Amino acid sequence: MKKVVVGLSGGVDSSVTAHLLKEQGYEVIGLFMKNWHDDTVIISEECPWLEDSNDALIVAEKLGIPFQTVDLSAEYKERIVDYMFSEYEKGRTPNPDVLCNREIKFDVFLKIALQLGADYVATGHYCRKGIIKNDDGTETYQLLAGKDNNKDQSYFLCQLSQEQLAKTLFPIGELTKPEVRKIAAENDLITADKKDSQGLCFVGKVHLPEFLQQKLKPKKGIIVEVPSDASQFSVQAPEFSNKREELKFLAEKRAYAQNDGKVVGEHQGAHYFTIGQRKGLNVGGTKEPLFVIDTDVDNNIIYTGQGKMHPGLYRHTLFVKEDELHWVRPDLALEVDESMKVMARIRYRQPLQKATLYKIENGLYVDFDEKQSAITEGQFVAWYLDDELVGSGVIS
Repeated sequence: MKKVVVGLSGGVDSSVTAHLLKEQGYEVIGLFMKNWHDDTVIISEECPWLEDSNDALIVAEKLGIPFQTVDLSAEYKERIVDYMFSEYEKGRTPNPDVLCNREIKFDVFLKIALQLGADYVATGHYCRKGIIKNDDGTETYQLLAGKDNNKDQSYFLCQLSQEQLAKTLFPIGELTKPEVRKIAAENDLITADKKDSQGLCFVGKVHLPEFLQQKLKPKKGIIVEVPSDASQFSVQAPEFSNKREELKFLAEKRAYAQNDGKVVGEHQGAHYFTIGQRKGLNVGGTKEPLFVIDTDVDNNIIYTGQGKMHPGLYRHTLFVKEDELHWVRPDLALEVDESMKVMARIRYRQPLQKATLYKIENGLYVDFDEKQSAITEGQFVAWYLDDELVGSGVIS
């Protein structure tokens, strides 16, 4: 009998995951990850992990499976929280959920599961795993979108490797959320009607400015409003001798200076803000709401523009550095000067967008057919062929 360790989070998705695996004849062990208990940094006023761990235990007892809690808080602090502080300090905006999957659930947690003699780990993610049988007898694993378009979570797993996918099962990937809740209710699982968790994975809701202020000290600076007809937005593209030159031009971030607009307010630190952000600026009296179009952490200036159609928010092209480029399917990785038409997204829940990948020596350009709003450094871009996520990278 194959043994599976399920990451029981105390939510309905992982509860039904464990139930389905037991029904399928696996030997199932429930493991709850405790990821936070650092009193020096308060992540949340609430303490959701206590309630979640209790719910996970009740589910395990109901299903008749062994259950234990593992404390991964040291690894979580080092690999997720410290990384978040470091990225925000540089003026980048990290995605902790993608990192949590790569660094915690499918690395530290997976190793613990294998030490317990497990053949697989399973999670309650809405995605699917495909297997391609190769002529030489080996297998290639596919990361496929979940059947429930409204809940597809493949984006959060965009950094997984073939080795990690080989050992992973996604039992609810073929189901919709209402179907999952129905199974939970029919089997009297306490989590059947429990709300989906919000905020940092396995930690809970985070009020980001307060969280960041604990390590990144407030530093008063100015907010500049850049008009939509500023000279940066009317720069004519020069004649390009090749595609590379054009892509480099399109991917370059616009440079702003204080005299490009007028000072309209003050802030408490440019490193607390991200491109596309609207809340927290506290500037009134504008015809349309202000959005952050750039942050300059070196000079501690936030540049803003009126309205969500402000040209400063939009770009066609982004760049991923070589060392931040990842192929879930290494067999499909592009060689230098090769290109590939894909569907891509730069944030979770964003509808997939038509794009072309262009590989160069030191990285990869993602060139979208339509301009994209709020391309943000530090976030992940993921690209798909049909419903398969084949690669991803950190936006530079």
